[in-house]
Amino acid sequence: MAQPWTCRSCCPPGCFAESDSSSPTRYPLPYIPRRTHPVKLTRHPDNPILEPIASHAWESRTVFNCGVIDHGDEIVLIYRAQGHDGNVSRLGYAASHDGVHFERRPEPVFVPETPEEAKGVEDPRLTLLDGRVEMLYTAWSEDNIQVARASTTDFRTWQRHGIAIPGPDNKDAALFPRKVNGRYCAFHRIPSSMWIAWSGDLETWGDYQKIMDPRPGRYDDVRLGAGGPPIDTELGWLVIYHGADQDNIYSLGVALLDRDDPSKVLNRPKEPILVPEEPWELVGDVPNVVFTCGTAELGDDYLIYYGGADRVIALATANKRDLLDYAANG
Repeated sequence: MAQPWTCRSCCPPGCFAESDSSSPTRYPLPYIPRRTHPVKLTRHPDNPILEPIASHAWESRTVFNCGVIDHGDEIVLIYRAQGHDGNVSRLGYAASHDGVHFERRPEPVFVPETPEEAKGVEDPRLTLLDGRVEMLYTAWSEDNIQVARASTTDFRTWQRHGIAIPGPDNKDAALFPRKVNGRYCAFHRIPSSMWIAWSGDLETWGDYQKIMDPRPGRYDDVRLGAGGPPIDTELGWLVIYHGADQDNIYSLGVALLDRDDPSKVLNRPKEPILVPEEPWELVGDVPNVVFTCGTAELGDDYLIYYGGADRVIALATANKRDLLDYAANG
């Protein structure tokens, strides 16, 4: 895959971006040309790119909310699926050389096995760390929703590491792609805000910090949560996240966090970058939803894979420079 893009401009005196977090603060940012008007993602014309397969009992009803990772010369999706037994979620595998046309395995690659997962394994986020693919996912039991962790090197054999960040109702977790100041960092959601947690060994997590709250009157005024792992850029951590409003409409937004202290929100534009508009986003298992769990990189573009109405998987793209510019200045 192409190497991650970074902006190499430098900062003139007096260049600042104002945070739109719950505690507005000003932090200096390297300079890039200001893009204050909203950036909208571009939907791929072949959408939806993955749909349920009626002959596969485990994914006959829904396929959605996929973790994404660049793996060798392929883009790999680990996606959530539901089928013959209703709301129980399993995880499937799909791989592509062009990011659009995917080969799928006929059987799930990760299924509920423990009491903490009795009602399903959901919404995976994938991060490459130390030669392993680390997966944080939602473990849904009869009486709790928690963040669990597993790892793999081949997407066939998985090592379960148990509950990583306990509940209640804790989800939307994603590992940062590198250590920050010598420690691992992860997003998670304690209703209804985005938080980060810290760990020295990936096993024990703590030092929880709330970083973004819902914003009254906006597309994210009821709840919000991380998309995939943040993207490491020269300007800061680029974050694509979901937000829901009073009508339970789920949209995608963007924010920029400090590289050395991701609890600091450098900027959070007020407008979303993707809202439900297409039929497969408006009508499905849960209507009016666009929901991402991961992003890949291809040339000058980010490839954002998202679930549409909790039934299909679609693809939207953004120019890297444009999206980072908007995150920094919008």
